[in-house]
Amino acid sequence: MTALPALSGAQVAAAWVLFLASYLVFALGKFPGLKIDRPGAAVIGGVAMVATRVVRPADALGHVDFGTVVLLFSMMVVVEALRLAGFFAWSAEALLRHLGPSRLLPAVIFTSGIFSAFFVNDVVCLVMVPFVLGITRRLRLPPVPYLLAVATASNIGSVATVTGNPQNMLIGSTSGISYRDFLLHLGPVALLGLLVDWALIAWLHRGAAAPAGAAAEPIPLPPLDLTRLAKPTAVAAGVVIAFFLGVPPALAAALGAAALLVSRSLEPRRLYGEVDWGLLVFFVGLFVVVGGAERAGLTDRLLDLARRWDLQRPAVFTGAVALLSNVVSNVPAVMLLKSLVPGLADPHAGWLLLAMASTLAGNLTITGSVANLIVAESARPEVRIGFRDFLRVGVPVTAATLLVGWGWLAWVR
Repeated sequence: MTALPALSGAQVAAAWVLFLASYLVFALGKFPGLKIDRPGAAVIGGVAMVATRVVRPADALGHVDFGTVVLLFSMMVVVEALRLAGFFAWSAEALLRHLGPSRLLPAVIFTSGIFSAFFVNDVVCLVMVPFVLGITRRLRLPPVPYLLAVATASNIGSVATVTGNPQNMLIGSTSGISYRDFLLHLGPVALLGLLVDWALIAWLHRGAAAPAGAAAEPIPLPPLDLTRLAKPTAVAAGVVIAFFLGVPPALAAALGAAALLVSRSLEPRRLYGEVDWGLLVFFVGLFVVVGGAERAGLTDRLLDLARRWDLQRPAVFTGAVALLSNVVSNVPAVMLLKSLVPGLADPHAGWLLLAMASTLAGNLTITGSVANLIVAESARPEVRIGFRDFLRVGVPVTAATLLVGWGWLAWVR
């Protein structure tokens, strides 16, 4: 491989300016005084890295991990096909009807968490919010505790697998950890975390229990067209089975998405319209931004920082990841730290800690993860979830689940 020419002082300075400016937008959500959001900042930063020759045009695509992008896009298609067919709405209502309204809180938590473990948690939140609003309205219950349960449980449940959330997809693609290995180590963290979430929300919102007579009210199931549901369900099940059999996740998901696009009844444009293109663009631009920063010496600085702060210690590393994830958001944090993990004494444990901490840290504040924002925005016409409302639950849930995750991984390692 031909060695790349060294960067000039001006190029190194430009790389750091572009990197810091991009991460400032990731932290603030937009550039001060301009309407530049996170995906826009990633695109602008990536293009500027190429324009300043920090990243050569011929090398720009080489910095993009297309396995991650393909996996993310394909899972969006698979999950959206299930959603459009009514699978999630029907399943959630059917489960609640079976358990009874008096168990609404654990039903919401475990339904959100289990769905999020195998499918992208953002989509699960989109489905669960109107369901929770509808059922709490019928039962005359305060909706906020149950909406908080959706947000926190979807984040906690998504820690279990490679396909639970975007940062796990990135980690799975970069680390090479298999789907089964990931689930074996982090599945128990998700399960224990959901139990902790249930206990804390029930304790903090003790007055939100279902009234004694609520169970008598019938809960009608939404209409379900089995002819529309059969194919998406079969494809999704096949994709998950392929994951467990060891098929590369990107390939298995891509085959599933391709199969769903061959249809006589479902218009492909409906699926395309539901794909989060902004997130895909964000990933592509961010790969180039971080690639340019690495060329400018970011990796060496991170390794120096790791030695100074003793990030080799799992507890310190977990805390640092959680802090950075709340400052710049979890995907940019993982993108930045992925070059550090291979240099740790135990990279396998480092990848798992990175996935666990970056995901569970998303429950700290309402802006900590996209799932939280989806819940807040989807409920806004009817219910307002304030920053303090979320913080009251988010702080203890985050602290407790991070402790559980760190303790479990320390024990199994």
